[in-house]
Amino acid sequence: MAKIASIDSSLKVQILKRLYFDGAASCAELSEALDRSLPIIAKAIAEMTDAGMVTEKGYARSTGGRKPLLFALKPGNVYIVSVVMDQLYTNIKILDVANNSEICSKKAELKLLNNKAALCKLEDLIQEAIVSSGLPHGDIIGMGLGMPGFVNIKKGINHSYLHTLTGESLREYFERVFDMPVYIDNDSSVIALAESKFGLAKNRQDVMVINVGWGIGLGMIVDGKMFRGHNGYAGELSHIPVGTGDILCECGKKGCLETEATLRIVAQKAIDRIKSGYKGTIQVRESAEEMCEEIMGAAKRGDQFAIELLSEMAYKIGKAIAILIHINSPEQVLLSGRGAEVGKVLLAPIQQALNEYCIPRLFEHTEVIFSTMKYNAYPIGAAALVMENLTVNQLVIAKGVVKEVILQ
Repeated sequence: MAKIASIDSSLKVQILKRLYFDGAASCAELSEALDRSLPIIAKAIAEMTDAGMVTEKGYARSTGGRKPLLFALKPGNVYIVSVVMDQLYTNIKILDVANNSEICSKKAELKLLNNKAALCKLEDLIQEAIVSSGLPHGDIIGMGLGMPGFVNIKKGINHSYLHTLTGESLREYFERVFDMPVYIDNDSSVIALAESKFGLAKNRQDVMVINVGWGIGLGMIVDGKMFRGHNGYAGELSHIPVGTGDILCECGKKGCLETEATLRIVAQKAIDRIKSGYKGTIQVRESAEEMCEEIMGAAKRGDQFAIELLSEMAYKIGKAIAILIHINSPEQVLLSGRGAEVGKVLLAPIQQALNEYCIPRLFEHTEVIFSTMKYNAYPIGAAALVMENLTVNQLVIAKGVVKEVILQ
């Protein structure tokens, strides 16, 4: 019997990624997906199983013959630091690569605009999360960082926020400080990545993923891949000029969607109305996040004031979606992020705007739906960012079990 050639490291990285994104797979499925011979795949799986990285996961359904054995990543071995930021809050989670289960979580208010101390504060928060997890440094394979703003993923720079004073890019800075691979991306692109790998956009070719939050972001999936445009900044839906108001946006322009149709605007409108004498079930809360949760909770209970506020926002988002459909004609428009929590409330006014502003023939085959992952898409997407980009060369930075198994 011919001797099986030694397993190259890149194949093990590919298997690691495949099992992460698919959950479980048989050797035959891995062989077909990775275009490698079945004996080579079986040998790689055996080595990764013996090393404790991969475990048996039962049997797949029979297609007429013997049921194939499934393999999956073994929990409790490898972890990712998931850092997700918006304009007001930062949430840090350490997730198990095997199943995206949460090992620990740290959340804090961290305003990004005009905050020179934001980078140092973020660094401290990440360090606190890693220490509180109790995990050995070598068990963490990398860090995924999602944030708003103009993010250049190739250079690892956010042109809008978090500028270093060392001359390093943000990615280089964090790789040096935390001694692990670091990947950064725009928040809406991170959410779109999660939806395309684990959510309702999985296996879809043309999807517009809209992040309904403090802004209105857009992650675009075109021909099954993330689309970023020529300079990498495509998807700034928040700054499409659809309004007629005089409010100056953070970008320096007027009329941006962000000045009229975000959860932050909804929260402020509610506060203003209540302070001017409106009596109802909604109470003014201390933080923007708590206020937003108060409004969404009231809307789900049928509070007409809350429904009115959210419907006004949704109608304007619907106008922006009409523009997208006229340009891209996607098969699916998927609304994710914080706002997905009240998807049933938002859907009718969005559909009304589409009926008014979109040519019927263009959107009759476009599905408009809300994410089942909701806000969980963001932290899971940041973790997926690490696995999506992980290479053998990046594993040289890592120190733990993954490096030992794959680079042996």
